[in-house]
Formats: sequence, C-alpha cells, structure tokens
Amino acid sequence: MFGKMFSGKAANGSDTKTESSSAPALDIETIIQETLKQYKSDSFPEGILAFSQSITIEQNDNAIIVNLIMPFPCAGELQLLADSLSESLATEVTFNITLKVKRVREHNIANVCNIIAVASGKGGVGKSTTSVNLAYALIAEGAKVGILDADIYGPSIPSMLGLTSAKPTSNDGKFMLPLQAHELSAMSIGFLVPDEEATVWRGPMASRAFGQLLNETAWPELDYLIIDMPPGTGDIQLTLAQQVPVAGAVVVTTPQDIALTDALKGLVMFDKVQVPVLGIIENMSYHVCESCGHHAHLFGQDGGVNLAVKQKTQLLGQLPLNIHIRENADQGKSAIIENSTSEIALQYRKIARNVSAQLFLQLDVRSPMTANISEVEPS
Repeated sequence: MFGKMFSGKAANGSDTKTESSSAPALDIETIIQETLKQYKSDSFPEGILAFSQSITIEQNDNAIIVNLIMPFPCAGELQLLADSLSESLATEVTFNITLKVKRVREHNIANVCNIIAVASGKGGVGKSTTSVNLAYALIAEGAKVGILDADIYGPSIPSMLGLTSAKPTSNDGKFMLPLQAHELSAMSIGFLVPDEEATVWRGPMASRAFGQLLNETAWPELDYLIIDMPPGTGDIQLTLAQQVPVAGAVVVTTPQDIALTDALKGLVMFDKVQVPVLGIIENMSYHVCESCGHHAHLFGQDGGVNLAVKQKTQLLGQLPLNIHIRENADQGKSAIIENSTSEIALQYRKIARNVSAQLFLQLDVRSPMTANISEVEPS
C-alpha cells in the first residue's frame, strides 16, 4: 500500500516507484498517516508515528500542514519526506515540528536536559572539531544546545567558535554566563585563563576547575549539552566521566589501526563508569578527489564499521578528510553555519540525528524500543 501512495525520492536518497495516479483515490490525511506509519530509517526503525507524541493535519487550498510533537531533533529528515510528499500529492506539504526532549538520567544541573560526552582514545582524530560541528548540527535540526570544553589542558573550543578573546560575565557574582556563538552556548577554561597556565595544573586541580565550569555556569534551557572530553583514558578522563551525569557517550576515531585500538579503550572506559555508548563516529574515513571524485582511504577502510560491529554498538556516521573542515575550524567557523546545504553540512546533520535518535531509542522510557517492566500476577 505504501508503494502505491508514495512517489519521488525517499528520505534516505533511494528512488521509490509508485503509481501517482492512485493518490487522489485516497483521502490525503490517510495517505500522510500511512506514509508516516510505514516510513522506516535508522532514526525511525518502527515508523515515524511510533515515535510521535502527537499529530494533527491541517488542510487548505494551497498547503497541507502536519503538526508533530517529536522526542528528538529530526527536522532535516522530515523535510526530505515533506518534499517527497509535496511532489507526489502535487500540494505543498509542511511539517511543523515541536520538540519535546526529556531527561534520560536525573541530575541537578539546572536547565540542562541531556548531557552527551564526545571522547576519543587518543588525540589528533578530530574530536573537538566533531564536537563543535555536532553541536551546530543539532541546532540546525531544531534543538537547543550548549557545549562545555572539558579539555582543561588544551582547550580548543574558544578558537573553533571564533571566541578567542571573549570573557564570560556574571549577573550575580555566583554563576557565569556562557558565551554565545550562532545560538550555541559555550563554556571553556580557555575563556578564563591563558592556555599556558592551565597546562601545568595537576589532576585534582583540573577536575575541580571542570566541576566549577559545569556547575557554576548559568546555562539557558538546553536540550543537549555536549561535553568535549580530553583525549585519552587516564585518571582525568575517568574522574570527569564519573563526575558528570552523562546520559550517553560518543567515541570518535579514524579508520587507522592505532586509533581503533585507543578507541576501544575509550569504549571500555565508559563501560567501567556505566555510561552508555551511543555509537562511533569514524572521522577522516576517506578523501574525495576534487577533480575526479575518487574516494581514497588514506588511513584504512571501514575500521570504525568493524569496531562498531565487534563491540555491538552503532556506527553513527563516516566523515571525509576534507580541507574545508580544517579551514573552518582554524577560522572559528563551521560548515553547518557557512553553507547549511553543503554535502559536509548534511553529513554532520545526519550524524546529529543518529546521535539524538540513539539516545532516545536506547535510553528514553518513551521509546518503543526500550524494555517494559510489567507486573506479574501471583500464582
């Protein structure tokens, strides 16, 4: 039935052939309801209706507006679906999304819903760049997001956000106001002390400083707070992972064998502190030749894929080795901000949807994928 109702391109990019002439024979509201029910993707393994808390459909002569309440940001994917529906129904279809993200782990940090740690077993794999672009991509998908630089010894978030000379202020002398960069709320030790001073701190001092940054920042209402963890799996990383009420973690690696070995250590670290791992992001997966489009796997191929399979976790996405990502980071810019429709921006947005979807699918009690505990009648 789905094939007869829906034509054009599916949101995953594949073509779906349909009989467009059959669409008028069915009620438009029924077509949309069935499409949302039957549509499947990594973010919606049981269809969109299984995850929507509410749906209403408004029709007029010129457009159809579908009002949805969703538990995680998914604006980009639903926009693709709306475009396909508009084409098949010959009427503009718009999805009006209200986002209702809920905590999956209780904590006492005011205004912050879910905390997601972005980590790597070693430095040099693009963890901080991925953290910043993941935060911007979540904003592009409709969420309210903050980022906290936990890399006390080498804070790079200020420069990546173009805020190297910025300093936080306070309204009450107790809580610092986070810095703002394109709707992203940010806090870092780099805003407070020179880099050379932070690098000589001992572990306990660094841990206390991070605790203050987290708990003494006046965060606005945030759906997600991204924590850019320091590279490695030593005492400071373990202390921070135990100190912060993290809802879930993401591990960044490259396909290179030595990076994968360290990424595995990161997975084990989060297992020890009982933090769920949402999945793996494989960075620098390949290089695309600008002349011919050839994909060259400079650091190996499918290392992150194989690690995800071996560790029974998700591969959240594969990002190319791209000079524009590096240039943007050095200049305090982001591909998502500079060109929201570029291929790189779309890849980051897909990863952001995967991250937020996995947090919901694995851990939110509202998810149809989580286990239900039912009372057993006494015999």
